[in-house]
This record gives sequence, C-alpha cells and structure tokens, in this order.
Amino acid sequence: MELRWWFEQAKQRGTREQGAPGVQALKVTRDEWRSAAEHIAAGGGRLIALWASCDSTGVRTVQSAFIGDPGVLVLCLPLAATNTYYPGIEHVFPCASRMQRAVADLNGLRTTDVDTRPWLDHAAWPADFYPLATVTSTTASPAASDAAIDNYAFVHVEGEGVHEIAVGPVHAGIIEPGHFRFSVVGEKVLRLEQRLGYVHKGIERRFTELPLLEGHRLAARVSGDSAVAFSWAYCQALEGLAFLTMPKRAQWLRAVALELERIANHLGDLGALGNDAGLAFGLSQFSRLKEQLLRVSEQAWGQRYLLDFIVPGGTHSDLSPTHASQLLACLESIGVEVATLRSIYDEHAGLRDRFAGAGIVTPELAAKLGLTGLAGRASGQSFDLRVDLPCEPYVELAPNKVTYTEGDVAARVAVRFDELVESIRLVQSFINHLPSGPHRSPVPLPKEGACGLGLIEGWRGPVLVALEAGGSGSIRRCHAHDPSWQNWPVLEHAIIGNIVPDFPLINKSFNLSYSGHDL
Repeated sequence: MELRWWFEQAKQRGTREQGAPGVQALKVTRDEWRSAAEHIAAGGGRLIALWASCDSTGVRTVQSAFIGDPGVLVLCLPLAATNTYYPGIEHVFPCASRMQRAVADLNGLRTTDVDTRPWLDHAAWPADFYPLATVTSTTASPAASDAAIDNYAFVHVEGEGVHEIAVGPVHAGIIEPGHFRFSVVGEKVLRLEQRLGYVHKGIERRFTELPLLEGHRLAARVSGDSAVAFSWAYCQALEGLAFLTMPKRAQWLRAVALELERIANHLGDLGALGNDAGLAFGLSQFSRLKEQLLRVSEQAWGQRYLLDFIVPGGTHSDLSPTHASQLLACLESIGVEVATLRSIYDEHAGLRDRFAGAGIVTPELAAKLGLTGLAGRASGQSFDLRVDLPCEPYVELAPNKVTYTEGDVAARVAVRFDELVESIRLVQSFINHLPSGPHRSPVPLPKEGACGLGLIEGWRGPVLVALEAGGSGSIRRCHAHDPSWQNWPVLEHAIIGNIVPDFPLINKSFNLSYSGHDL
C-alpha cells in the first residue's frame, strides 16, 4: 500500500475536512493507525501535527495530520473510554515523540513509546488530572501540591572528562523559559537535551471558553511573532466549516500581511545573527530597517505586529491607496539596503568564519527528523506550503522556492536573505494587483461537531490549527501547532561536535518558538 492509496481511502471512506485546500480525513483502526503512518513515511510524507480531542459523548480521538504529494491526510483513531493506550508512531516519525508525550500529559492517552517522561506537566497539576480529557470547560483545575517535586530524568553521559553545563530555564533576557542540559568534554558538546513547557499557559483549554467568532484573537497570540500565520490558519479552518467563499481582496490583503510578518522576522534575525557573531553593526542596521517596516504597518493598520488584522471572513481593515504607496516605498528602500548589507555579510571574514560549518544538519538527517520551514529549506528540504499546497493568492502569484543543502548557520542565513528579497517582491506584486471589492464577509455559524483544518506557511514553517465546533457557536476543541515542535529536537543534533560558545549563534539561526511549543 503506497502513500496515495491512503489518500484514496480517505476520499472513499472518510469525510473531507473543511478549511485548507486538499485536506482529507480518514477514520482508522489501531492497526491501520500505525500501518498508515509507516506507509506515509516510506512514501516521503511528512507529519505536521499530532493531538487528541474528546467529543460530546466522551469518545476520545487521537488525530495526526500528514502531508504528501496528494495533499493533507488527517488520521482519526477513536478510543474506547476504557482504553487509554494507542500505538506510537515515533519509530517512523521521531518528531512525534514529544507530541505523544504532550497528549499523555493533557489527555491521559499514552503510547508504546519507551519515553514516558512528562513533557508539559512540570508537577503543575496532580498526576491523575488531565486538562483536556473532558469536553467541558467548566471543570476546575486542581492546584498542584506545594510539596510537588519535579524530578525530570535527564539522560546522563558518562566518560572521562565529561561534565554537564545546565543553562536555564530562566535566561538573561525577556525570552520565555527553556532548559538546556549540555554534556561536554572541555568545550566540545557531546550531547544536548532540552526541556521546555515551563509556563503552560493553558491556551488550548482557554479556546473552549471562547465563541467561535472570537477564537482568532487568541490564535494570534499563540506565538506573537507568528500572529498573522496563526490567526489566518484559525480563520481558514473556521471559514471552511462555514462553507464561506472569501472575498478575493481579503485573501490578497492577508497574503500582504503574512509576507510583511516574514520580512520583519527575517530582518530581526539577520541583525541578531550578525550580533551573535560579533558584528554589532549588523544588529543596528537590520533593527533600523525592521523598525521602519513596523512603523509603516502601524500607520496602515493601527498595529506594529498585526495581532488583530485577520478576522473571520476577511480582514479587520482595508489598505488605502495612500498607505499602499507608503508600504511600497518602504519596501523598495529596504530592498536596496538589504542588498548592500548582504554584500557586507558575505565579505566579512569574521562572519564567514563563524557561520560556515557551524550547526550542520545534513539533508539526510533533516529528512529523518522532519526538519521543516526555513531551517528545513537550508538542509535540502524544499517544502513550502505556498508552493506545494497553495491557497489564494499564492495559486496566482507563487513565490520562488529557496533551498540550500549545506545545512549550516551560513545556509540558514542565506535562506533568510533570499526569502526576504522574494517576500518584498511578492508584497509589491500583491499590492500592485490588489483586487477591488469588499475586504470582509459575514461568517455563518457552522453546525455542532463540524471539523476544520487551517494550514498556513508561516515564516518559521507550516502553522496548523485544527478546529471543532461546539453547540451554539462555541469551540469544542482547538489545537494550534507551531513548526517548532518539529525543529526543537533537531537543534539537539545540530550542536553536537560544536563548542559551547557557538550555541547562541546556532540556536538563533533556528530561532524557534518557546511560546508556540508551550500551550
């Protein structure tokens, strides 16, 4: 049975999920769950996300979303109330392990994975309590005991001269907490083990307390630097549930916002990477350019970071001709300066020495571990939803795909430069060909139990939102997935063989989300 066979089975046996283009759902048995995953992996498919939900009758369902040549396949495995185990798929998709551990913490459903350590539960709630195990949002969360001790079993590396360096979880900055346990000989890293999830904001539980037409605001705040991607994915899922035909102008305005978000983040990262390699000039110049863009965004739409721009049915506001001209002028100026700064970065011997060969992830390892997004494209994984499974307006104006194979810091920097230039071109094209008409349509409430999937290529990689409608316009379940789930484990491999002082640089070259990984 090949990959395409399972997609055909979904068309014949399953129910089409509404929302993102090319999405099919397939209800499977326990045996089919693992078999399908194995065939999808063998056929070159990718695991996008894995989560669990509970319907109004109390039936719990484990779900996983895969993408391949035919499209997106969502496997649904219902479990009896007395059955809390299901087959793990970490043997074919290693990135599934942490997702399965999160499901165990939140839903009480466990797998055959040998790694049974908690991932999100840092002794924050009693061992027999599962925040998402019930369908009601009114159940009070019990407080953790003051005497609770979080004894997390880090893997110890032994040998002559081996010692550990513990970094975090609190860092010398305003970033969210994350613990990094280095096993080193001298300064050479033998192993890195991460532990995240220290905050656990309760976002997925909070979704169930909001109306369907209000959930986009919370989605935009899952990971603030990806506000447009998450809010678009949420609205895409909701609009699919409602069978809404979007105004064309709204689709194009959303794409403008998405590419501006990509440009702003790439500008910030390129400056930070220069600074981490000792070139403070790069930080000051790229920060200046990012600030220019954020100010123009605020003039056009009232927000520097577009947390509330994308709304159900379209966009919160339109783009006036005056603000369109200001945006175009700003982007043209940024493009000229970026070209100059790239030549400085390329010719700077100190930067070349720090970037080249640092934090290598080979294409083979990237494919095995599921590395995705811009980091994946720097390691030969040429997957980009805007090209491979496009929604409007990318069907009409597709980006030129950027791919490198070196897989080091230099390659991840090159991807950012290339994508920055390409996103400027796209925004210019979108604005110059912006369709006329309304920028928003009313959204009817979907029926209870309807399921939808939103899938958008954010600046880090694929952003997924799985949405289930409750009664009277409520949210029964909403799962938001950041590509950092796939990429954090790869960072552990990228640092091996490098020296400890290179970790900040390698880490920044990935620039993964703590917040999007800690719902």
